[in-house]
Order: sequence, then C-alpha cells, then structure tokens
Amino acid sequence: MKAAFAPVSAAQVKALRGFNRFYTQRIGVLAPYLGSNLSLTDVRVLYELAHRQHPTATELGRDLLLDAGYLSRILRRFETQGWLARTPSPADARQSLLELTDAGHGAFAPLQQKSRDAAANLLASLAAPDRGRVIEAMNTVHRLLEPTAGPARTVVLRDPRAGDLGWVVMQHGEIYASESGYNWEFEGMVAEIVGGFIQNFKPAREKAWIAEIDGERVGAVFVVQKSATVAQLRLLVVTASARGQGLGGRLVDECIAFVRSKRYRKLVLWTNGHLDAARAIYQARGFLLTASEAVHAYGQSLVGETWELKL
Repeated sequence: MKAAFAPVSAAQVKALRGFNRFYTQRIGVLAPYLGSNLSLTDVRVLYELAHRQHPTATELGRDLLLDAGYLSRILRRFETQGWLARTPSPADARQSLLELTDAGHGAFAPLQQKSRDAAANLLASLAAPDRGRVIEAMNTVHRLLEPTAGPARTVVLRDPRAGDLGWVVMQHGEIYASESGYNWEFEGMVAEIVGGFIQNFKPAREKAWIAEIDGERVGAVFVVQKSATVAQLRLLVVTASARGQGLGGRLVDECIAFVRSKRYRKLVLWTNGHLDAARAIYQARGFLLTASEAVHAYGQSLVGETWELKL
C-alpha cells in the first residue's frame, strides 16, 4: 500500500522545474551533445551497449524507459552506421542479442572521454569541500527518488581522525539551525563540549565514534566520564541523508556496550523534548526520563530532559 504523503506544493514543483532548467543547461544537453551530431538519448543507448554483455532491445527499453518504436529506430540507425551487430538469442528466437562492433566502440570512446572531461571541469570550479557537498547532494537525490538503486551500502563505525571533530560541530550547527531553528549559541556550546573532550580525554574511560556510509561521514556520538560510576552520552547526530536505517540506534548501542565494558553503573544523557526520533531510541533501550525543565536557550523555548539507564 502506497504511503499517504502531503500534496506536493506549487512552490516545490516550481523549484524542481527550475533546477531541471538550470542543470540541463549547465551540462550542455540542450546543445548538440558532447559536440557530436547525436542526441543525449543516442549517447545513453551507446553507453548501455558499451557496458552490457549482449543485452536485448527489450531489456534496454525497459531499463531506459524508452518507447519500443523510438528505440528500434535508434538501433536501426546504429546498425546502418556499422556500430551495432545482432545475433539470435538462444533463449528466445524472437529476440536478438545486441553488441557494439569495433566501429561502435570507436565512435563511443571519444564521447565517453568528453563526458568525463566535462564532469571534471564542472567540479574543478569548486573547492574540495564544496565538491563533496555537491556529490553528497546528488547521492541523496538518487537514493530518495530510487531507494533500491545501487548495491548494499557499507556502514563503518570508527574512531575520530583529523577533521572529524570540526565536522561534528558543523553538523550540529547546521542541522539544528535548519530543523529546529537554533541560533549559533548552540554551535558554540557544541564546540565547547568537543574542545573539553579533546583536552580532558581519558582513553581508558571515554570514547567517540564516527559513522560512515560508503566512506562518507554521516553520524557521531560521544561517551564521557561524569563520575567514577556514571558515564554520559553526548552529541548524538545523524545527517538527514542517513536517517531511517537504524544508524542512530546502532551508535547508542555502541555507547551502551562500551559503558558496560568499563563497569559504569549508569549512563545518563540530556536532550530536548521535541527531538522525538532520539527520544524513541532512548526509550527502546530502557532509558528512563528522570527530570524535565522548561528552558529558553539557543533562541528557542525548550523543554530540557534528563534520561538515565541503570546498568
């Protein structure tokens, strides 16, 4: 059963169409594609033929969402130019197996290199961190619009490295500003916590984890010593693109396992009452809400909460 979502707004439609106009112009698909006399669709069909092992026309049409008659005309043109060979399918006499000839590969190779060069030139105008943000945004669009796209993703929880703690501060600042309206005082508070963690780090009693998916940082959490018997969970964060995969729960589970291994008697944390996803993670693992207090902080009226897990 398809999930019921709120109707798409006119502003959202306008934004998507505006981006499409911008991007298609920027990558040159409105002009003769890659300086050739071929259309974008022609080159895409060539790409699939060059990268597949004997596909059929039915398979290409299904995967590229092309009309069968339109695809047939493209394939006939390629065959006339000597770029395409057909052999009968041993599994179905009604189908032919398609393969680029040497001439077809020769026609496609310079187009592929031009496409690579164009992509490199587009990214070359950006600083390295901005390139990463662009690629991350593209991956997010891909995953959300085609959730089953690509192979299984690799999740790694690792120790922090150079640059990671600054990333943690930045993510807290950006995420809580955009999602909860916090001002920059919150980012300053997070910076103080991270700085204190570095200056007072007790490797035998404290730990931090950075979560990665396919090599991209997407989350973090810290455990610090509050007393000889009490540890504190701090700075749990998961980026929007990585949510819904149980990563927040996995980070909290790592904290609990670590605290138990160090023979702490209690794990405590402080959060805000509107952070429903985080609160659900804590409740599911046996944390109990022990105190709440109305506070005004970071430009917002909040309800601060203390949660505890006895071990």
